Amino acid sequence: MDVDGLQLVKAAVLGVVEGVTEFLPISSTGHLIVAEDALGLAKAALPAAEAAKWNVFTIAIQLGAILAVCWEYRGWLWREAGRVWAETGAALRGPPRPVAARLRVFLGLAPEAPGWRFAVNVAVGFLPAAVAGLLFDDVIEAVLFSPVTVMATLLLGGLAIFAIEGWERRRLARGWRPVAATVEEMRPLAALKVGLAQVLALVPGTSRSGATIMGGLCAGLSRRAATEFSFFLAIPVMVAATGYKLLGAWGSFSLGAAAELAVGFGVAFLSALVVVKWLLRYVMTHDFRAFAWYRLGLGAALALWLWLRHAGG
Repeated sequence: MDVDGLQLVKAAVLGVVEGVTEFLPISSTGHLIVAEDALGLAKAALPAAEAAKWNVFTIAIQLGAILAVCWEYRGWLWREAGRVWAETGAALRGPPRPVAARLRVFLGLAPEAPGWRFAVNVAVGFLPAAVAGLLFDDVIEAVLFSPVTVMATLLLGGLAIFAIEGWERRRLARGWRPVAATVEEMRPLAALKVGLAQVLALVPGTSRSGATIMGGLCAGLSRRAATEFSFFLAIPVMVAATGYKLLGAWGSFSLGAAAELAVGFGVAFLSALVVVKWLLRYVMTHDFRAFAWYRLGLGAALALWLWLRHAGG
């Protein structure tokens, strides 16, 4: 099997783009669309077989990024799984209790069931985007996956971050305190609000992490809780989305693309692991306005690039 060095370089570049941008509020999908266009890998400009290969590639490397979260939080996730198991056993095999009391455990509403509360919060946050994705993903991908859409959503998202940060500063100045300082303190209603915000991220350039972190702040979470819940919510959302798309596109994958996929997957995992560790430290002492400035700058640069390309061609 021949390996094309240039293709491996392109795979590594896209892996870095995916890993670095997936968990920052700057849109990984938008950056991938722009990067693909710059590398000559825009799907519309490639032969069908080549476009199908890179489509599978860009879907699959997202699993590399989400694996970084699973690895970073492996202890937490294992602990929560153990809690759910123990709480389920206590609810089913413990002393006789009213049905309503047992049901409260499985709905995450019982104080003695923190494991189930975490699981229910993730499920509640996952459902809105899952339903909207199943209904509208094909339409969104056909109509909105373009550099023009990314340019617009980068700019609008940057302005939204500035607005939410300004509102957050004003309410903190009035003595307001978060309704949940940690993920463990969250309630399903807050998780639902974050999940509804995540639906916006179906539009390329919006940023899944940006929508969920900002949605978490609007729902009353602390910065750390909003950021960590965004990480945890990424696991089912991205696994479901990539799994669904891979099932439909895997027939176009060939062993000849295995080297590119391995490079992209590995680079995405390593770069995402670095970003996850860094972002948690960053949010303890900073707000998100730096990312808003970045979005506005990149959106303006992308607008200029599109104008120059249109004017020149």
